[in-house]
Parts: sequence; C-alpha cells; structure tokens
Amino acid sequence: MPGVLSGVRVVELASWTYVPAAGVALADWGAEIIKVESVVGGDPGRALVIGGFTRQAARADTDFILELSNRGKRSIALDLKSETGREFFGRLLANADVLLTNWLPAALERAGLTVEEIRAFNPNIIIARGTGLGVRGPDRDRGGFDAATYLARGGVAYTLTPFGSENPAVQGPAFGDLQAGVTLAGGVCAALFHRERTGEPTIVDSSLLAQAMWSIAPSISVADLFGIDGIPGAPPGLAINPLVNRYKTKDDRWIQLVFLQPDKFWAGFCQRIGLPELAADERFVPSSNLIANAAEATALVAAKFAEDDLEHWRQALADEPGVWAPLATPREALNDPQSKPNGYLITNADDQGVEYQMVAAPVQFDETPPGPTRAPEHGQHTEEILLELGYDWDDIAKAKDSGAIL
Repeated sequence: MPGVLSGVRVVELASWTYVPAAGVALADWGAEIIKVESVVGGDPGRALVIGGFTRQAARADTDFILELSNRGKRSIALDLKSETGREFFGRLLANADVLLTNWLPAALERAGLTVEEIRAFNPNIIIARGTGLGVRGPDRDRGGFDAATYLARGGVAYTLTPFGSENPAVQGPAFGDLQAGVTLAGGVCAALFHRERTGEPTIVDSSLLAQAMWSIAPSISVADLFGIDGIPGAPPGLAINPLVNRYKTKDDRWIQLVFLQPDKFWAGFCQRIGLPELAADERFVPSSNLIANAAEATALVAAKFAEDDLEHWRQALADEPGVWAPLATPREALNDPQSKPNGYLITNADDQGVEYQMVAAPVQFDETPPGPTRAPEHGQHTEEILLELGYDWDDIAKAKDSGAIL
C-alpha cells in the first residue's frame, strides 16, 4: 500500500541527525528522499562512533545512528562547488517537491542557494530549513547539536533536573534531534497541503531551540508570569499530589503514578497496595486534605512501595484504573508488549540476514506501519539518479573524471 506521501520527491541537503531524521519520517510516510552528499566523505554522521558501540561489535552488522536517520533514502554524491555538480543539483531541484536542508543561512548564501536562487531552479519548490537557533537574530549562523542547543540552551536540562541535585540532567544520543526532526517533517506536510490547496510554495522553518522551548512551554510561561526561573523537576517525596509521584521499589526500580483526580483513585489505590486503612483516613480524604498533608501521605506510600520488588507491584496494580508505569530501560521499551502489535518497530536484516530492530516514525496512517528499509551507502545511487534525470553514460563518465560526482 503506498504511503500518504507517495509521489512526493524530497531532496535532502543535510547531515548528522536532526534534519535527516525529518527525512526518515517523510520516507516512512511514503515520500522519495534523495540524500545529497559531498563527494569527499559524505555525511559526517557516517564516521560518528558513540562510545564502543561500533557496527563491528553489534549483533547485526549495522551502523545504528546512521540507520536511524537515513533509512529508506537514496544517496547521490555531488561536488556542489563544481559547475557540473551544481548543474546536476539544479536538475534535481527542478524535479523535486521539497528541499530539506540544515545548512545555515550564510552557508546557503555562499553556495548560491538563497531562496531566490533555489526558486530559479524550481519556482514551486517548498524549502524546509532546520537549524540550531533559527534563521534570524544574532546567532543565526551558529551551529547546534541537541545536547548543547536543545538540552542546555533551550532549558530542557533545567526542567529535568530535580531540586537539590548536584548534577544536571543528561540525555541519550539524538534525544532532541528526533523530536525536532518529526516536528519539521510535520511542517513539510502542512506546506505540501497548503501548496495543494493554493498552488503557493512556502518556506518552512524550525530549529532545535524552538523545539526545546515548545517542550518546556509551561515552565517558560511560569518564568514570565511569576518572575522565576521556571518549574524544575521535583525529587520524589516532595509531590504536591502524592498520586502524581514516583516511588522506589525494594529492588531499586521506580514506579511513576499519574492519578490527576485523587478523589477518584485514592480509595481503590490504597486497597491495592495494602494500606486499606488510609482509604477513609480524614488526613487524606477528600483530596484537599490529601494535598494539605501531602508529605505525610507520600512518606506512607513510599514506605509501602519499598517493601516489595517491581514484579510484586506489577501484579498488585494490574487492575489499577489510574495511569501508572515503571520507569523502563530502553531494552524494556524495545520489548514492550505494545510495540510490535502497533508497528512501532521495523525489522531489518543486515547483508548476512541477521535481523535487528529500528524504531519507526511515530505517526501511522490507516493502521499501516512502514516496511523495512536500510540506509544507503555513500553515493550508492548517484548513477541511477542521474540516469533518471535524463543524463546518459557519457555525461556520467565525464562527471566522474572531473570529480563532480563520486
């Protein structure tokens, strides 16, 4: 079944993870993504090694970071500084619906790829730009990576760091990149819809800083309205509502409760965890009393959770109507019983047939998850794409000899 973006062609001039992740989401939804890489080295993300997690050490022969942000694309390697490379790139744009790029404004200007110059190749093309800090302002040409731009500068680390902690919150690889990428992909879809309705192409802009500020929008509102730094993360034991808190189990696991209506859930919850005497305790009923005596109630619940391990509490809370969940490890999320039935994971196989799992873009259409796709090798489809654009083998041979293509 073709995806909802079947027939849409996207030229991606981007590297690392943030904007390429937008390309993966669009590919999962059916678009054709042509990744333009330099002839020397290609996307620098191809050489990225995180800790000791090399493809040689993995169960399957796969570069997981590269796959994560480049599945389902084709790669063409061009020297955009050469006359031939620019000609080829212009032909690509002329046959595309969208240009997706993370090049900064000054870099685009130096390359002769301003909005006007891009539109000279194709007046109907949608231009989607993902930057670190936005395309206006004093820092428009400063780069960005999610740990520095999303987590640090955007205020996310502050909101995730508990009161009194000596160490700020940290993130895993691509934590902000992937969120920002799917946001940018959504912007591209809105622009495609607008062009379909009006015939007008638009410019789509998003950034890691914009995504971070959206992620902590309530805390930013508090900063403005109340003149304080925002809402930092509170540690266990200081919950205003003891039923919206996390509790530590005997085996050093954690359980997060989110019961936003205490009067609705308190009595049944007390029965399930083995504290039935608290269900009608006037210190905690009604919810105004529970909140007034939050510290005392939290201490009692915390002591109870500490008596047994996580598996015990999984069984005790199996029928709990309120929303709760253990703090899962990534391995547990991988094996969550909801992940496979809902198509949240894509099963790929390496060249030896060894299977591995990749996470799909977090939106589906018609209950249809995307199929398995791999990331392209550097310049893997250069000749194929040029032939599709109408060039012949003599043109390709001359371009190879001149270094304009890989």
